[in-house]
Amino acid sequence: MADDRLQKSIATEEAAVGSTGVAAAENPISREAKQPEFSGDEETLIIRMYNLVGERWSLIAGRIPGRSAEEIEKYWNSRHSTSQ
Repeated sequence: MADDRLQKSIATEEAAVGSTGVAAAENPISREAKQPEFSGDEETLIIRMYNLVGERWSLIAGRIPGRSAEEIEKYWNSRHSTSQ
């Protein structure tokens, strides 16, 4: 009985993973999709949040709808380089 449930669970999981892979292959979404440039308000908020919480990008992204932590970190690193 438990083996049957386990096999069903595994089959369901494999089907979900398989269908996700097929859907992704049929409808690829570019990770490089162009987002609009950061607005002045977004930049100000990023700077303020960075000064408060540091490099906690996911926390900062939670305050900016439509922006991912990776996108904000990349933006920050491209404009606020620490090279000397």
